[in-house]
Amino acid sequence: MKLLLDENLSPRLVHLLSDRYPGSRHVHDCGLGAADDSVVWKFAMSHDFAIVSKDSDFYQRSVLYGSPPKAVWIRAGNCTTSQIEALVR
Repeated sequence: MKLLLDENLSPRLVHLLSDRYPGSRHVHDCGLGAADDSVVWKFAMSHDFAIVSKDSDFYQRSVLYGSPPKAVWIRAGNCTTSQIEALVR
């Protein structure tokens, strides 16, 4: 599975998770840093990514439209990149 990490997550996670999720990207790496959620959603769908975000927006979209793409909503407060890495693993 390839992950598309939302802008509210550290871009360093791409490298940290590359052993488990090869081919993953951060939205900034795809030119989608300030893009509307619908653009990110369509990009993830057309490139076979699962979206990972700390916002509920993509989860709500998945309830409305179903998958693909899948959405992973990280429901953790302020935490370190290492803690996010552990949760995603």
